[in-house]
Amino acid sequence: MTTGSLGLRSSGSYGSLQQQLFQNSSSPIQTTPPIPRKPPKLFKEKEGLFLRICKFAPRKNVGMLLLCVVSAAAFLWVLYVGKGEVAAEQSNRMFAPETVHKYTFRGIESIQKNNVGQSASTVQPPPPPLPPSPPVYFKGYTLPPGNPCEGFTLPPPPADKKRTGPRPCPVCYLPVEQAIALMPDAPSFSPGVSNLTYIHEENQSKTEFGGSDFGGYPSLIQRNDSYDIRESMSVHCGFVRGIRPGHQTGFDIDDSDLLEMESCQGVVVASAIFGAFDLIRQPENTSEYAKKNVCFYMFVDEQTEAFLRNSSELNSSMRIGLWRIVVVHNLPYDDPRRNGKVPKLLLHRLFPNARYSLWIDGKLELVVDPYQILERFLWRKNASFAISRHYKRFDVFVEAEANKAAAKFDNASIDFQVDFYKKEGLTPYSRAKLPITSDVPEGCVIIREHIPISNLFTCLWFNEVDRFTPRDQISFAIVRDKIMSKTNWTVNMFLDCERRNFVIQGYHRDVLGRLTPPHANIIVHHPPPVVHESHHTSPFVPTSTVITTPIKKIPTKRGRERKSKRHRKVIAGNKDPNFN
Repeated sequence: MTTGSLGLRSSGSYGSLQQQLFQNSSSPIQTTPPIPRKPPKLFKEKEGLFLRICKFAPRKNVGMLLLCVVSAAAFLWVLYVGKGEVAAEQSNRMFAPETVHKYTFRGIESIQKNNVGQSASTVQPPPPPLPPSPPVYFKGYTLPPGNPCEGFTLPPPPADKKRTGPRPCPVCYLPVEQAIALMPDAPSFSPGVSNLTYIHEENQSKTEFGGSDFGGYPSLIQRNDSYDIRESMSVHCGFVRGIRPGHQTGFDIDDSDLLEMESCQGVVVASAIFGAFDLIRQPENTSEYAKKNVCFYMFVDEQTEAFLRNSSELNSSMRIGLWRIVVVHNLPYDDPRRNGKVPKLLLHRLFPNARYSLWIDGKLELVVDPYQILERFLWRKNASFAISRHYKRFDVFVEAEANKAAAKFDNASIDFQVDFYKKEGLTPYSRAKLPITSDVPEGCVIIREHIPISNLFTCLWFNEVDRFTPRDQISFAIVRDKIMSKTNWTVNMFLDCERRNFVIQGYHRDVLGRLTPPHANIIVHHPPPVVHESHHTSPFVPTSTVITTPIKKIPTKRGRERKSKRHRKVIAGNKDPNFN
């Protein structure tokens, strides 16, 4: 049998290869011949093209050209295959589980950048942001023409030769509704200082002189620095220890009371009775709006609390009339009067969210609505601090001698304080100090707005009381003058007779029945006061806006012996330390 009988083709690449494999194979001959397959037409065309190329390759250097073409094609093929493998590897790595989220984030980010670039080319850039608007401050107001209080002037004092002592005078208040409507929506401007913080010291060391564990022991260098008015300041202001004022600082208050005090955000009226010296007097003529919105707080010590409970005035509600009674524990000083200076001068620390405060001593009875008082002495004057001046004394050196004569404090301590102020430049009062009308306040009433500059003033005033004597009339002028020399801040010092219009002065509980009010036997001519009211009188002044407070008579014996020289001498030099 020949190969032809097997049906194998003798020509063609496939047939010759199969024939060679069949002939060289040692395996048995297949009995079933393979089925011949007809090559496709495309293959024939490729085969013919290849033969023609081989035929013409040796001619005219065509072979070299073909070799270059084949080499270039091979190079491009290798480059293509390699790039595909790298791309596949990067794709596998990119879409690994730990990198999918990175790819997604970068893709979104690139899309956003592209979109931003495209929009920037077609949309105008946004305008620059506007500068922040300046803060809004209360700038005062003027009463409309024709208002009865707009042209109100004080009438001349009554011609009563028998009585030359202090007395109330008429004051023109706006009706309560109008006063409430005029309450400022914005705070007053604080010149010189806008950010005030307070020093906290757990580990204290005593310095040259003065100070206490409650108020700290600031050195004289620190004291001088506290009068260097700056935009941001940090000063001693009581409560130097503990977490917050009233909590483990000395002058400690229960947490429930502290929480209520922090919630007071409007007006606070405050007073204090320590040592059971005074009787609690209820505010009179208070509007229903004030009863609901004004915070009335009376601070007492444990001794006064016991007295109030024994007299059945105080029950479990801790309220007596409008007053909320707050018991103070761990008083910082042994002197009740010095303890009273803490709430008197540091109300802004005890009531951190209150806007306005009205302090009255425990011996006083408030007889005018608080909003009317604020409108008359603060808002209408565009002032942030108001205090009445002493009815008789307006010189610090005269006030110091009066305190020594009345045995208000140790004479040597008073002399040391006055001599210290002399070295700092304090001079006797004279007309040259106008428009300042007095250097001596009647400190039983303080009306103020809680802004940084007024808070700084009362802090520094308290530091003087803490360092020297508790007689705050002596230290008032030096603090005021130092601050006024650095800023344009002023104090509204109104007449004492105007103060006596809205508070009625009583006496301490233990002397109420045995002392008569002192009478001045010397007429002191004050320097001409600065007139704040307009001199244009109104043709008609309704009696509803002008309040004249009658003097509350003390139930004591009166007779001819009152005019004796001996009695006048006892009153002028009263040695009772409780008499104020």
